[in-house]
Amino acid sequence: MKQLSGVDASFLYMETGTSFGHVSGLSIFERPDIAGWSPYEAFRRQVESRLPILEPLRRRVVEVPLQLDHPYWIEDPDFDLDYHLRESAVPPAGGEHQLAELVARIVGRPLDRSHPLWESYVIEGLTGDRFAVLTKLHHSTIDGAAGAELTTILFDADPDATVPAVPDDRRPEPVPGPAEVLGRALVDVVRKPRKLIRLQIRSLRAFGELTRNQGLTGLAEVARSLPSPWPARRGGSRSNEQDAPSAPPRTPAPSTPFNRSITAHRRLALRSMSLSEVKAVKNALGATLNDVVMAMCAGALRRYLADHDALPENPLVAMVPVSIRTGEEADKWSNRVSSIFTPIPTDEADPLERVRRVHEAMDVAKGRFNLLPADMLTDYAQFSPPALAARAARVATRLRIADRLNSPVNLVISNVPGPRDPLYLAGARLLHYYPVSTIVDGQGLNITVQSYRDTLDFGLVACRELVPDVDDLADHIVDELHTLARAAGLTTAEARPKRRAASAARSAKSTNPAKAKRPAKSAKSAKTSQSVKVAKAPNRPKTPKTRAGAKTAAARR
Repeated sequence: MKQLSGVDASFLYMETGTSFGHVSGLSIFERPDIAGWSPYEAFRRQVESRLPILEPLRRRVVEVPLQLDHPYWIEDPDFDLDYHLRESAVPPAGGEHQLAELVARIVGRPLDRSHPLWESYVIEGLTGDRFAVLTKLHHSTIDGAAGAELTTILFDADPDATVPAVPDDRRPEPVPGPAEVLGRALVDVVRKPRKLIRLQIRSLRAFGELTRNQGLTGLAEVARSLPSPWPARRGGSRSNEQDAPSAPPRTPAPSTPFNRSITAHRRLALRSMSLSEVKAVKNALGATLNDVVMAMCAGALRRYLADHDALPENPLVAMVPVSIRTGEEADKWSNRVSSIFTPIPTDEADPLERVRRVHEAMDVAKGRFNLLPADMLTDYAQFSPPALAARAARVATRLRIADRLNSPVNLVISNVPGPRDPLYLAGARLLHYYPVSTIVDGQGLNITVQSYRDTLDFGLVACRELVPDVDDLADHIVDELHTLARAAGLTTAEARPKRRAASAARSAKSTNPAKAKRPAKSAKSAKTSQSVKVAKAPNRPKTPKTRAGAKTAAARR
């Protein structure tokens, strides 16, 4: 029996009738040339053989009475693998559009909390002798980095790999009664004041060191030296409650059509592009891979909003998840993630200038993020009242607060590093791994990208009513890669799925905002506009490559 941390539990509290806390991964496989081979049976054997080492698939949540404290995980005593595994199929013609429609309907349903919080669907009927596996897993149990590791555990690096013998030391626990759970929770509630004081002292010391204020640092040292009214904690005093995101911007983000109350219905768009081509662009521009991805998203959003006569004058604001894993976590199956908040230059017509501004904004955001220890920033979520957090989410949905107030953030853009080596499912080769994330009230659009081998796979999730034409936005992202490559003097293989007729006709009639006249720059802006190097681009001088300053998973790539 193990208690959820504050961030883990927050993904449970956020759930309403329209917002769901699960994230999903869509794996596309090439069927092996084996007579009588069944995707469902092969996947079932694979999951069953690895259950002993996949704790997130076996544990279920137990709520604390009256929501006095965060819930607990227990080993499910009634685990039923066949409940979690389902078979499905796409209708003709079995293309990506039919697959996206099916997946959008599946992810628009909540998970049952009386079971372990996951489901997997083996989906057949795809063209080209392919099949798919969709796995829904609640965000309260893993983050993006842990999800990528789960993928490497679940699948094989060798197409001829045999099922390994894994020791099964599982010990199912009986579901505890309300009195037992309440007793455990009360013990933790009594300890919380001491933990909060300890965290406040750490904060005081960190702020003193940050501002070089010896008075604050000395005050923190004096506070630490005072005798505690609580008995010493056995087994060390280090807190393992590392949870929550950093504070969002104080000013609201500009309003867009997708920053409103959402429904339970989803749209999904899937796109892929060559990782090598994106790297060629980032090398030519002296930027990071994440800079290029963010600039592509900014350019695509600019075009999409201009097509709908909804492009704000001010830049949109994106929340970018950041992994704070050290590799030394006692529990790898939890959320070790924070966030940075950054403007993205949707107000900029020049594609190269967008890259420069993204690079500059990300440097500033990462610098602010690194000012204080990440674990200290995240510890504060442990003290949020569970009942109040869950009730606030429900009240905000019922009152449609997202329709009355601008959100501080327009959307989430996430870039998750994935496996570089090929993976297999009982001989079936993994072709693509599309991330399928979640949306919430006020943020009806999510763009997540994950790398796999030499491919970047994009998953765009949106509210069906707010962004019915999310495929157009996905097409614009692919187009932006070619736009950046041409601006940098490079060439790319401009091959991508054809747009639907309606989408193509609408796009042909729309005005390309990238051709709009660029606004006049101030002297300061003109002076710094060359901080990102542009290789092979005419009429632009070369400058040394810039360096990213933050140690984030996105920056390291």
